[in-house]
Amino acid sequence: MFSFLRKKTIHQAQVNQHPVEVNSKETLLVSALNQGVAMAHSCRVGGCGTCKCRLVEGKTRSLTDFSYVLSAEELADNYILACQSVPLSDIKVEARLTDDQAPQTIQGTVAAQQMLTHDICQLTVRLAEPLEYKAGQYTELALASMPNVFRNFSFAGQSGQQEVRFLIRRVAKGVLTEKITRDNLVGEEVTLRGPHGDFWLQPSDAPILMVAGGSGLAPIMAILKEAQAQGLNRPVTLLFGARRQHDLYLLEEIEHMASHWPAQFTFIPVLSEAGDEDWQGQRGLVTEHIAAVLTTDMHAYLCGPPVMVDAASDILAAQGIRPEHIHADRFLTNTTSVAS
Repeated sequence: MFSFLRKKTIHQAQVNQHPVEVNSKETLLVSALNQGVAMAHSCRVGGCGTCKCRLVEGKTRSLTDFSYVLSAEELADNYILACQSVPLSDIKVEARLTDDQAPQTIQGTVAAQQMLTHDICQLTVRLAEPLEYKAGQYTELALASMPNVFRNFSFAGQSGQQEVRFLIRRVAKGVLTEKITRDNLVGEEVTLRGPHGDFWLQPSDAPILMVAGGSGLAPIMAILKEAQAQGLNRPVTLLFGARRQHDLYLLEEIEHMASHWPAQFTFIPVLSEAGDEDWQGQRGLVTEHIAAVLTTDMHAYLCGPPVMVDAASDILAAQGIRPEHIHADRFLTNTTSVAS
């Protein structure tokens, strides 16, 4: 009856050999990352399974049903998703760690703000100091006017710069994205916590297929910008899906990049909705165009809504692309703390 009076409970977690304090308002993954333990992860909302780990001792409460992501064998062997698990006691887990950088907290100021479409805003933040991350990663971002509302946004530019760029889509009932796409924020202070994620370009000489939808173009642009700066000489095919012509953006920037790419660069925008009679480009779902451009030696990078990413992954697998050559980042609306 009086559960609303309960204070946060602190439990001790052991992630491999690393001690982590986890309170009842955070998931195991969030606490581990905030304390510098780089658990492997990607979507952070229970959709990809990257953060799966084996619960060796103790009990946890799951925020979502694991059975969609974990196999029956994994569930029987006490595997959990760190991003969806809150300890109910002290716990011990066996997890995959990465060489990801320890998360940092960095202050910045909104330097520029531009609506690229009716619902996608390009937000440029000038940082107090340059931030190093792997192109394709994301950060947690909060505004000074909403200091406790952190949301995840992918970097859309090169690492190591004092100004960082984000491509942020307005989400229905999303208090932060509605503010970013509605109000003038130039000059407002910003807090970043990160970097996070394991979506980045893997070493290889293989041709690259990139499939992006909506604001999922952000990490794709970051990867391409970084690769171009490093003189990467790999063929690239970029499929970019949108509903209508007015939902396409950064076309000139992509075309300029393609014209200066040292290898073949093919850019194919695809519209999924009817209308736009003057449109001479491709139509349909962006995933329907994968087979026409795919070669069996390609490595794929997918970023966008989960339904797009899952459909693309199925098509790639059916065409013989090995699982380790399919890299995905599912864009979902989520928070990183547990509701009280």
